Amino acid sequence: MKIIPHSTNIAEVISETPVINKIEDGVDLLGNLYYQGFDKIILHEENITPDFFVLSTGIAGEILQKFSTYRVRLAIVGDFSKYGSKSLRDFIYESNKGKHICFVANIEDAIEMLSKK
Repeated sequence: MKIIPHSTNIAEVISETPVINKIEDGVDLLGNLYYQGFDKIILHEENITPDFFVLSTGIAGEILQKFSTYRVRLAIVGDFSKYGSKSLRDFIYESNKGKHICFVANIEDAIEMLSKK
């Protein structure tokens, strides 16, 4: 795993393998990056277990709740159109209306979203 700083407080997590396979991985990532001074994080869809995108597993809800609780903003970059779940589409839509969690198509959109107050 590699952390690429985009600014003084935006980190992009780069890895050739998934870094979040279970809830604890997401909490550990949050804690490690927060401890390093990052309060805005970019994470790529391919670095997250596919189970995250199956809302009934509870993985997404648990991890994203922690990010919101600690006021760490997270942008997840990927192509989410491949997921056929209406509940996931609704979840993404509602998340994107808020300030802490967003699902975007590219790095540029992630940086733009995370740079907003």
